[in-house]
Amino acid sequence: MTKTIRLTAAQAMVKWLSVQMTEEGERFIEGVWAIFGHGNVAGLGEALYGIGDALQTWRGQNEQTMAHAAIAYAKTLKRTRAQAVTSSIGPGALNMVTACALAHVNRLPALFIPGDVFANRRPNPVLQQIEDMNDGTVSANDCFRPISAYFDRITRPEHLLTCLPRALAVMTDPANCGPATLAFSQDVQAELYDYPEAFFEQKTWRIRRPEPDPRDVADLAAAIRGALKPVIISGGGVIYSRAEAELAAFAEVHNIPFVETQAGKGANGWDHPLNFGSPGVTGSECANALCADADLIIGVGTRFQDFTTGSWALFRNPARRLGSINLAGYDAMKHGALPCVGDAKVTLERLTAALCPFRVPDVNGQSRLDWHAAVGRVTAAPASDGPDNLPTDAQVIGAVQRVATDNTVVMCAAGTMPGALQVLWQSVPGGYHMEYGFSCMGYEVAGAMGIKLARPDKEVICFVGDGSYMMANSELATAVTRRIPFTVVLTDNRGYGCINRLQIECGGAEFNNMYKDCNVETQPEIDFVAHAASMGAHAEKVASIAELQVRIVEARNRDIPSVIVIDTDAVPGTGIGGHWWDVAVPQVGGPGRLEHARARYNQNAAHQRTFD
Repeated sequence: MTKTIRLTAAQAMVKWLSVQMTEEGERFIEGVWAIFGHGNVAGLGEALYGIGDALQTWRGQNEQTMAHAAIAYAKTLKRTRAQAVTSSIGPGALNMVTACALAHVNRLPALFIPGDVFANRRPNPVLQQIEDMNDGTVSANDCFRPISAYFDRITRPEHLLTCLPRALAVMTDPANCGPATLAFSQDVQAELYDYPEAFFEQKTWRIRRPEPDPRDVADLAAAIRGALKPVIISGGGVIYSRAEAELAAFAEVHNIPFVETQAGKGANGWDHPLNFGSPGVTGSECANALCADADLIIGVGTRFQDFTTGSWALFRNPARRLGSINLAGYDAMKHGALPCVGDAKVTLERLTAALCPFRVPDVNGQSRLDWHAAVGRVTAAPASDGPDNLPTDAQVIGAVQRVATDNTVVMCAAGTMPGALQVLWQSVPGGYHMEYGFSCMGYEVAGAMGIKLARPDKEVICFVGDGSYMMANSELATAVTRRIPFTVVLTDNRGYGCINRLQIECGGAEFNNMYKDCNVETQPEIDFVAHAASMGAHAEKVASIAELQVRIVEARNRDIPSVIVIDTDAVPGTGIGGHWWDVAVPQVGGPGRLEHARARYNQNAAHQRTFD
């Protein structure tokens, strides 16, 4: 007879999660971020209390941002471990939807456990319940369906026997990896069931390395042999595959230059002689020139996002072909690419074996050196500081760069800094963390905390603008209470400077982005130092680039977050690099500025090649 153990469904869930292990002997789900409400406090809340340190629980300040911390944790650990997040029904659950979409776009594992309405429906409509007059099965949690890699609704206790293994199977699948959502009816959380004891035996989850089809390898190898000017685009899949060394070795053996996407930046050092920086909209001039001239673009672990491809107007060689090494067949086939479906590390090894001793002719490396010199010029400290000579974002980046060490990780997500960092930051291996798949304002502070939780040995520096900081900053208080130190460099340009520049570039009038252009009665005077200090962070404002450098070094000695505020000039961009981005310009109407912008748009759009 099968031995059973009687538990509530909530107790069974947390007990099962506590024994799901990695090959390194660590829990795959490290712990659970929780904000309790009537939809999860009595069931999951009590179960999490009961299990104690076997599956730790942490309290956040906002459902979205605590989920951001969990996602940053998984990204930092290259998808080898994850965290869970639970909320009540209604607003708490819906607050997590943005974060779930962020995880989905970035192909990152996170377990979302929103409470759900009563399965027995006796008290309906319960507080915060969304009612659909035509569909009795709908709840607010259906919003998670299109943004979850796996979705299930638990309406019976025995559903856990199948839905929990399915959820972790998706989260540990390198091809289909993404967030899993288990909407957990609040009455079911409290129901008893006799679960098989074997269900709670420790299980080790292996992250597979799928082999490519030898025929696909042979086809791609033949394309490389026939190319005169190939270039590699190194994406985030290189990092998740832990194929950084293999990509560098492949490039070196075959003498093929490479460029790095936002997700792939930092896989290899900026000073590698074949690393030409980043391609596309926020790319370096040397990388974009290389890509424009290439007759074969070899994507490795990239989904060919529009920033990477310059909205598909970057690759201008009439003879160009695309090849794509990717675990997901969906990505490998994009834009008519020659697909090679498989793990990046394994596939690069198989491809080298098929190609050796092939090498392409030397590429002119002078453009790299010219680019590095240009970066040095725009990031150099200004000749003088003062209220009439505010530093640029590039100069702020330069200040951080000059005091950064091989132990520094810089991170960001939205606004000006992601593009500026991609084009200017000279990253050491593993020194760059950018959430740019969703480019979610408000990820920064919580994400920095998640990085530090994953890598407590690293110095984490968070770049955030005043706009993103205003959207989500409350996890500073969480980091203070848990003594999680990181440094926030808060650049205050008094509005949404990045989008204001885009608005101007598209021929639009300056409107509703900078505070000075908004419909307000008086201009705001926000004291960011006082605000951050009120949550317990060490906060200060600096008046110069030189002072910023000093304060960053001093922050390394603290055990709480440090917030350093500096006023910046909202007008200048980086001044170097970049490429056209397809942002639609009105076809009719408006003054001459719109007509000129539309003419530029038409000229660039003519270079778009959406399929070959």
